[in-house]
Amino acid sequence: MRGRPTLYSFSDIEVLATSLRSYILSAQKASLDRHGVFKVAVSGGSLPNTLAKALLLPGNSPTDTAQWGTWEIFFADERAVPLDNADSNYKLLKEELLDKLPADGPKPTVHAISEQCLPDIQDLANQYEQGLVNSFAAKDSVRLPIFDLLLLGCGPDGHTCSLFPQHTLLREVDAWVVPVFDSPKSPPQRITLTLPVITHGLRIAFVATGESKRAIMKKIFDTEEGQGLPCGLVNHGGGERVSWFTDQSAVKDISYPQLVN
Repeated sequence: MRGRPTLYSFSDIEVLATSLRSYILSAQKASLDRHGVFKVAVSGGSLPNTLAKALLLPGNSPTDTAQWGTWEIFFADERAVPLDNADSNYKLLKEELLDKLPADGPKPTVHAISEQCLPDIQDLANQYEQGLVNSFAAKDSVRLPIFDLLLLGCGPDGHTCSLFPQHTLLREVDAWVVPVFDSPKSPPQRITLTLPVITHGLRIAFVATGESKRAIMKKIFDTEEGQGLPCGLVNHGGGERVSWFTDQSAVKDISYPQLVN
């Protein structure tokens, strides 16, 4: 029987970042022990800033430090814009985290979109999926890629990545990466990992903070309707492999059991 997601609630973002660091580094250790590489998918929004708070502080030992040279970073979704555009998730991660890594230290392998494919969003999605195929093994031998960790956000409407409520893409079962032509949030053209890829991850972590998330968090965790939202579908598909890192202002009045820190 599938278990339930874990909902962590922290007093503030600094305490949350400390716990998120431990969670990520635990996932890193397990991955390096298993296959010598750490394959991670990340979203945009406020997440890169939180990751910087969590990971840029020096550690006390190799297991307490991000081993950046072993990381392979993919984007859980990306906007169909040039990499230096303000809407680019790559640009956001680069400025918030990657550019702040020690200049003389190891660097992660970062899989950005191909700007040459921007004129055709389907080509852009195909190119990005091929990058997954190259990294995770030939698609005819692997039904789905298995990320060691996915780090995701939650929109005020319950969307995650670029999977939006009631969108037909929520029913996609074959593709790993799909084009989004009609995002209700600007910019309208994007690519995104599909729901089966997300829920197949070994660990799936959401970060959702602030009072602005309170209504949607209560809907996701306390209502039947919320279970059908993209975040709710990830909760259902991932079960006990899903962890939510929230602050108390985001989960006030939620009935779902919380681990308060």
